[in-house]
Amino acid sequence: MQPRSGQLALTAALAAGITLTAFAQEPGLLGAFSIRSAHPMVGGLSAVEITDGGAGLVALSDRGALIRGQITRNGAGRVVALALAEPELLNARDGYRGGRAARDSEGLAIAEDGRMFLSFEGDHRVTLHHAHGDTILPAAEGFAALQPNASLEALAVDAEGMLYTLPERSGDWDADFPLFRYANGAWDESWTIPRVGRFLPVGADFDDRSRFYLLERDFSLLFGFANHIRRFEVTAEGMAGGEVIWQSPHGGFSNLEGLSVWRDGQGRLVASMVSDDNFSPILPTELVEIILE
Repeated sequence: MQPRSGQLALTAALAAGITLTAFAQEPGLLGAFSIRSAHPMVGGLSAVEITDGGAGLVALSDRGALIRGQITRNGAGRVVALALAEPELLNARDGYRGGRAARDSEGLAIAEDGRMFLSFEGDHRVTLHHAHGDTILPAAEGFAALQPNASLEALAVDAEGMLYTLPERSGDWDADFPLFRYANGAWDESWTIPRVGRFLPVGADFDDRSRFYLLERDFSLLFGFANHIRRFEVTAEGMAGGEVIWQSPHGGFSNLEGLSVWRDGQGRLVASMVSDDNFSPILPTELVEIILE
């Protein structure tokens, strides 16, 4: 994927400090890289899709910006360079930029036919994204009950084009997460995802075998962020399995939120994740890649 005009100067290097420790300890870690740019919209990354067999990147900022880039990798498949295009600014429901909550974009899914879908958690909605604007999908009945600033965080699309989205919070610590599925102009709200402790959903994707992956996050004021990835089989009755196939300890990485599962040229299944720095000088913006198989 070639970046568009207005390419940004950007660095992609091994992240310092905390992720260097993780690099030595995490099994299957392909790379942990910091992303630095002077552009004010490069930050707050909440979703990611790796495209073109690992050479392309599409990321989503929670301040309403879509960021495309081109990745250069070495022979081991690790990122050695990253070039980003000028971010594309997203609008609120009315077609204008609007307030921050109205364009709080959190979920990103790209279908096999190239259609791009976005989910928003301030003004609960899912959209089909076009270069000239977004088409807002009909709202599910359950969207109205979702909590502000904790709704449609994770979004994925399967090989048949069905959308799957779920909120960051379920309403109670012992309540499962509602799973919303969209196809043929209608939402199905009959499925749920079981909760695991304090972990909350922040990203989702499907692999090339139609298995569903869920990235979840926990936070401790004392020890920092922890993440894990669960894998599910999609059955006629609902989601089956849900075993944790990767987990980082508290403090292992920063605020990982976006997830892309893809297969590289060596046949390895890779989970790429981006971190949300909350536009804070304290937190880094990271691209973390794990070999799952």
